[in-house]
Amino acid sequence: MTQINSSGYVEEGTLLWEPSIELISGARLSQYTHWLFTHRGLVFEKYDDLWQWSVTDLEAFWTSVWEFCDVQSHSPYASVLAPSPSGNRVEGARWFEGATLNYAEHCLRRGDDYPAVIAAHESGSMMTTTFGELRSRVAEFAAGLRALGVGPGDAVVAYLPNITEAVVAALASASIGAVWSSCPPEFGTKSVIERFLQVAPKVLIAADGYTYNGKRFDSLPAIVDIQAGLPSLTRTVVLPYMLAKPDVSALTAVSMWEEIPVAGAELCFEPLPFEHPLYIVYSSGTTGVPKAIEHCHGGVLLEHLKAMTLHMNLGEADCFFWFTTTGWMMWNYLLSGLLVGSTIVLYDGSPAHPDMYALWRVAEKAKITCFGVSAPFITGCMKAGIDPSAELDVSRLHTVGATGAPLPPEGFAWVYDKVGRDVLMASVSGGTDVLTAFVMSTPTLPIHAGEMQCRALGCKVESFDSAGNSLIGEVGELVVTEPMPSMPVRFLNDPDGTRKHESYFDMYPDVWRHGDWLKVTERGTCIIYGRSDSTLNRSGVRMGTSEFYRVVEDLIEVLDSLVIDTSQLGTEGELLLFVVLRQGEALTDGLRTKIATTIRQALSPRHVPDHVYAIADVPRTLNGKKLEVPIKKVLNGDDPAKVVSFDALSNPDAVEPFIALAAGRNG
Repeated sequence: MTQINSSGYVEEGTLLWEPSIELISGARLSQYTHWLFTHRGLVFEKYDDLWQWSVTDLEAFWTSVWEFCDVQSHSPYASVLAPSPSGNRVEGARWFEGATLNYAEHCLRRGDDYPAVIAAHESGSMMTTTFGELRSRVAEFAAGLRALGVGPGDAVVAYLPNITEAVVAALASASIGAVWSSCPPEFGTKSVIERFLQVAPKVLIAADGYTYNGKRFDSLPAIVDIQAGLPSLTRTVVLPYMLAKPDVSALTAVSMWEEIPVAGAELCFEPLPFEHPLYIVYSSGTTGVPKAIEHCHGGVLLEHLKAMTLHMNLGEADCFFWFTTTGWMMWNYLLSGLLVGSTIVLYDGSPAHPDMYALWRVAEKAKITCFGVSAPFITGCMKAGIDPSAELDVSRLHTVGATGAPLPPEGFAWVYDKVGRDVLMASVSGGTDVLTAFVMSTPTLPIHAGEMQCRALGCKVESFDSAGNSLIGEVGELVVTEPMPSMPVRFLNDPDGTRKHESYFDMYPDVWRHGDWLKVTERGTCIIYGRSDSTLNRSGVRMGTSEFYRVVEDLIEVLDSLVIDTSQLGTEGELLLFVVLRQGEALTDGLRTKIATTIRQALSPRHVPDHVYAIADVPRTLNGKKLEVPIKKVLNGDDPAKVVSFDALSNPDAVEPFIALAAGRNG
């Protein structure tokens, strides 16, 4: 088993794991390559050869995914890939025109008594719904939505925890062609209204409350405000989750959840064009009103079938979990475990209640085989000193997934040391913008510390310099140079596509720029170094924030950190470091010197911070991402109310010290 050295440091690129011959031969990716040989006469000796073909002959690749994964279309497609009317190949590409299908139909192909959804709660309770029961519940709720006048193209929005009812309502909406969008109940009302107002929903589904960290929260006052802020609503459906009979007298046009399903209704699916809207998801919303991004049935279906089958190696015997809320794209990703007949596990509550073993206990009890979390959760487990494999039976795990932020090499090594020596550490990176991952995992390749195994099939990810040259072994902008089926169909309230173009295509002509720093290594692995718009550029020496955090947070005194380069266009500013210290530690001159010396030796003299401050907490989004860009804007004098969406933060009070510091700096 891999051991972390006495200093805790693990060298980037260290080989940690290699798949066995048995694992490789039994992997669904290997079954796919055998299928390609049998049906297409294609032979690929290495993953990189397969990847090169998949991004060079896009039509052949996506047609093969369509057939291998048995996509059911109610009408044949006339073409696989067509350029946009403007002639662009990437921006505005059109896929499988003529095909009519339904995402929910593929999620509900299985109808037996095998567990489909396991809903776990922080209290320790767990409830199971079988595939047969799920089909019945979706059919009855879909009929109820139709009775409310909901049809194809109408929007259904949800203010729900991560519970089975959210899955039922989402699939019911998809089955009839309605558009689904959701927010978790911990979102503040302003953030919810900002998001849902753009969608003009017909129906709102909301739970009367939720629990978090052992505390109960009443959502009814928020539901009243949300209903008042959405004039397009014709019906609000309240789910009794905290109370048997919640008081809904302050609401208008309201029904209780149990009044909606139509008993005995037959399951049926609306055949929909490939680009018919399935989901509306949102940019993080940490700076201003979040962008409302529309994703389609066909794009999500194809991308997620590819990801679940060929990369995550999931099938009908698997139990798939990812810690998420209904407001993060990983919820939509988790739902797609149903596409391949896997059981999906939902978790409602705090991942650290009553302690950092909470999710690992769910893994043991639910017999999870693929366990996904955020990278900060894994580093939090490291800091807490827990040992899941010593305390619990997590032997059924074949994959541990991490996303949301770069996972440092020490996080990789911790998984092999404390979770299992023969698990696949699947560090992946993508985003809400494409509802999938650009760089992925596969059970057929080795694991190197700090590195993501491969670029996803069908996704031509490259690293570009400022002139648009492709780089190998150097850090550049993460770009996608060929179209993907799950690129957004459109942004809402963006009739001419200007906002969408400015978001992705304004730097390189007809090339998607994602906004991350990426290095593609000589062996084809990938390393993400953080957001390119929060890079640390000191006298021309650029560095991703993830490199900085790794060094600073390796210090025994430091629990967490935030680094901000206040430089602006044409002006080099100061480099400011904010640290959260362990209990009993103080930011003395000696610790400041130790931090500076460590950074000078491990990174560069130019990245020694100009000032170091102690703070109580690093401000983070509800998905756990550090609030780098908005804090930079605050420190440079921007109005916090305009650049920080406080309702989108897990700890809004953590912004206050930065506002106070900015007042002193800019006053």
